[in-house]
Amino acid sequence: MTWFDESRLDDERALAGIDQLLRSLAESGARVRREAAGAAAPLQEAVRRAAEAGRPRAVVAAGPDSRLLRAVLEPFCPVPFVAWPAPGLPGWAGSLDLVVVLAPTGSDPGEASAAAEAVRRGAQLVVAAPEKSMVAQHAEGRDSTLLPVESGDTLAMAILMLTYLHSVGLGPEADATTVADALDDVATACSPHRDIAVNPGKILAISLADSLPVVWGGSVLAARAARRVAEGLRRASGRGAIAGDADDLLPVIEAARPRNVFDDPFAEEQASARPVLVVLDDGASDPIMVEQRRTLTEAADARGVRVEIVEANTSTEVARYASLLLQGTYAAEYLRLGLVADD
Repeated sequence: MTWFDESRLDDERALAGIDQLLRSLAESGARVRREAAGAAAPLQEAVRRAAEAGRPRAVVAAGPDSRLLRAVLEPFCPVPFVAWPAPGLPGWAGSLDLVVVLAPTGSDPGEASAAAEAVRRGAQLVVAAPEKSMVAQHAEGRDSTLLPVESGDTLAMAILMLTYLHSVGLGPEADATTVADALDDVATACSPHRDIAVNPGKILAISLADSLPVVWGGSVLAARAARRVAEGLRRASGRGAIAGDADDLLPVIEAARPRNVFDDPFAEEQASARPVLVVLDDGASDPIMVEQRRTLTEAADARGVRVEIVEANTSTEVARYASLLLQGTYAAEYLRLGLVADD
């Protein structure tokens, strides 16, 4: 059996045990800046090549990390966009197309095969990978550009690639400085040196300690952040956490028995964990999303289900996604810290 000891979230000795992990989270913004600065010259070269080649027929994002690019680009890209997480490339991809590859380690055979296939077919190719890595070597070609990276941070690499795609008119604004500033703001607010009373990461962890997190984001990017946050909460706690569309989450909330002031809270905790609705708010104002949020929150209010709002107040969609994801990651790690096992 495990229980949640919230005093550990402000305990210096307990926090020291996850110091390296928290430092890594705090350096998220710095990694975005470093990758952007280190690849500035190759990125300009890639933009120059794209101007000479003209707008591609389609964009293929290859590799397992292509789904983040799809979440950002699908609503904006003026040409067909395909995320291709499998090895190689789709059969139709060729010299009229642009292939982009995110390779955090540069050692994945599937990413290397996609890069090699793009070179063989004469496609425009832009690869974010460590220099001298296997993927970088397979990407060498006349129409190829390597954006060198070092951190292994997938988000930082994605921002770099999105900056390129925005510069060539294929995606929305994804300014690295804006994203880095948003990540720095989260790191400051969720710092382990800020106590429970004013720390949103710790407050959210406490709220989720004895509950089933039900995480919802309305926009495409907020929904992706919700899935990532739920995954992080499951890993951190070893307990359930779910994310999905409003139609998928509504039955979970409606199944919660309305609270009774005469209930024994300890008996209820032993029976089952009550859901907590976590809304990732990225400021999306689409009427359908607004209505879905209203439906979920009204159902939660009717059954005494707590609602936690995680907000991202920054200027670009990508920065808001990064902010929501990092806030959820901090909460997951504070949840992990507070959970202790009975001897």
